[in-house]
Amino acid sequence: MFKRIREDIASIIERDPAARSAWEVLTCYPGLHAVIMHRWAHWCWRHGFRWLGRFISHLARMVTGIEIHPGAQIGRRVFIDHGIGVVIGETAVVGDECTIYQGVTLGGTSLSKGAKRHPTLGRGAIIGAGAKVLGSFTVGEGAKVGSNAVVVKEVPAGATAVGNPAHIVQKDAGRERDDAAARVFAAYGVTQAGDDPLATAMHRLIDHAVAQERRIEYLIGALHAAGVKCDDLPSGGQLDVAQLNKLVE
Repeated sequence: MFKRIREDIASIIERDPAARSAWEVLTCYPGLHAVIMHRWAHWCWRHGFRWLGRFISHLARMVTGIEIHPGAQIGRRVFIDHGIGVVIGETAVVGDECTIYQGVTLGGTSLSKGAKRHPTLGRGAIIGAGAKVLGSFTVGEGAKVGSNAVVVKEVPAGATAVGNPAHIVQKDAGRERDDAAARVFAAYGVTQAGDDPLATAMHRLIDHAVAQERRIEYLIGALHAAGVKCDDLPSGGQLDVAQLNKLVE
């Protein structure tokens, strides 16, 4: 047990720049307290002491503000940062080295008792503050879910999901990363570029419309030079590219 606690403390210090010492993490981090108490509750749950497991998880919620069902499976070196308002359901599986921020819900959408109702987080997944991951599917290894995203379908390994409903921003599961810190810590699941896929598509459509407008102007000029009158063609006006791009930022 003490080996696991030391392991947890070391992983928190590695991922949280605000952590100054092992003693501070041990005494002042509710996410660590919630994980430790969950291990007690989960042991009780697996050995048939269901009420005791629920009671321990209830006490943990009162102390930490983090609710983890005793039936949930929590891996090694899981970091629940800040933690207040986190809810992890009965059949959820949280892989090793996952990071979960405040206000996250790993919830179920089925009422079938005994069935897998909650999500599975692969190793190293990062779930940003306020995100809701709802349903029995997998958030792949190394995947990120941005803050306040609502995820209702599988997220591939190495991908980033943002928005409501969530959309996949990027997928980099096959890319080698030299910087281990960049791999394990991406604050609140925020990507470096932070591009929303819908906004990116709109920007591309705007650029395409501008290019088409220039081609049409060139063709009209060529027709005028050839003596073909185009005065009756309606004028569509000029596109304000800067204003359109601001609207979709």
